[in-house]
Amino acid sequence: QVQLVESGGGLVQAGGSLRLSCAASGGTFSSYTMAWFRQAPGKEREFRAAISWSASGTYYADSVQGRFTIFRDNAKNTVYLQMNSLKPEDTAVYYCAAAFRGRLTTTQAGYTYWGQGTQVTVSS
Repeated sequence: QVQLVESGGGLVQAGGSLRLSCAASGGTFSSYTMAWFRQAPGKEREFRAAISWSASGTYYADSVQGRFTIFRDNAKNTVYLQMNSLKPEDTAVYYCAAAFRGRLTTTQAGYTYWGQGTQVTVSS
């Protein structure tokens, strides 16, 4: 059983930056494809970014391409989401997800384990 704990959320002004972290435990981290999703109030959970278990590939939602960067540190069992040029519409709870040797996918069903989320609020 893999446990995921997100951190790094907070309140930031539009144009600012935040770095989210997701610490994993209970599994061989390097064998997991990792992803970030978000859920705004009253909306469906949406894919933001993913990084393959081999770290050979990444994939981003169109709306964050060029602003967000996903990367991982297997020695620290942690995946990060660097978010730059934040916009008010980026406001949401951000969730980390994991899939054992999963392929890069934007669908929630492609991920087995989920964290509890961290709130990101971008003020205008």
